[in-house]
Amino acid sequence: KLLLGNEALAQGAIDSGISGVYAYPGTPSTEITEYIQHSKIATELNIHSQWSVNEKTAMEAALGMSYAGKRAMTVMKHVGLNVAADVFMNMAVSGINGGLVVVVADDPSMHSSQNEQDSRNYGRFAMIPILEPSNQQECYDITKYAFYLSEQLGLPVMIRMVTRLSHSRAGVEIGKRIAQNVIRLPKNPHQFQLIPVHARNGYQHLVDLQSDTRESSENSFFNSYIDGPNISMGIIASGIAYNYLMENFDDEDCPYPILKISQYPLPKNLVKKLFNKCKKVLILEDGYPFIEEVLSDYFGESKKIMGRLTGHLNRVGELNPDNISKALGFEVKIT
Repeated sequence: KLLLGNEALAQGAIDSGISGVYAYPGTPSTEITEYIQHSKIATELNIHSQWSVNEKTAMEAALGMSYAGKRAMTVMKHVGLNVAADVFMNMAVSGINGGLVVVVADDPSMHSSQNEQDSRNYGRFAMIPILEPSNQQECYDITKYAFYLSEQLGLPVMIRMVTRLSHSRAGVEIGKRIAQNVIRLPKNPHQFQLIPVHARNGYQHLVDLQSDTRESSENSFFNSYIDGPNISMGIIASGIAYNYLMENFDDEDCPYPILKISQYPLPKNLVKKLFNKCKKVLILEDGYPFIEEVLSDYFGESKKIMGRLTGHLNRVGELNPDNISKALGFEVKIT
């Protein structure tokens, strides 16, 4: 199917066996919920879809469905996550029952927003897995994986989108659809009672799960190390930045080693492999210098890192193939 990134994600949610989607409309996220509302299959499957009065109540509704063992998704733009932050942080401590995916669409360059806020910071703050698709096919595939990962770890999972990926189209191969979960009560009757005596146990469990989230990221199909013969520079490219990078090489192979990142926490072993092999490392990410700031704490003094903080890329605004081309030292022709 020829789908927007938002539509591919929505189709992935339908095919993941969701029972409900709850959202507050905000560009660039709106088409995700609209696609499910207009889907004939979603109607036949009786998938509950509702616009909420704000992002907090949308997230609460999705969490309520998860309480009952059903898979649910909540959708908002980046500034909407501020409104839902109370629920977001607390459900990381309580955990989930049915798979729960939080989709947040960021807006670098502020095409329709009041700031360039990068939602990866919220995901890291809550200590939950973050997934960041690089293209429309990954929007579909990562969504299906996100629900599996959520139930495997017992945690909500964030999918971070950006405007260009949300609103551009590509061919997407659709897979099999799985059945919805049956209603099942949580094994721990106190799981969602976040009074201090239970919350302390929940928080300890969340901390204990961090080794599992790191291991999942290290072994993720969506994180990959791609070798290259020219070790004068290595490249870390997250999400859509990987697509922008590859556009500079057309059908040719990139001569530099690349670490493609689409799942967080950062895969430390793959990062170390790249840094140990390459003389310099260019970090490409659409949004804040999120990865760059984390790695600068470890490698900053070596002056190996190039990115938004060092002036090799624009500090504000979205990335595109041209400003990445300039960072690579290529001649950029503007017509």
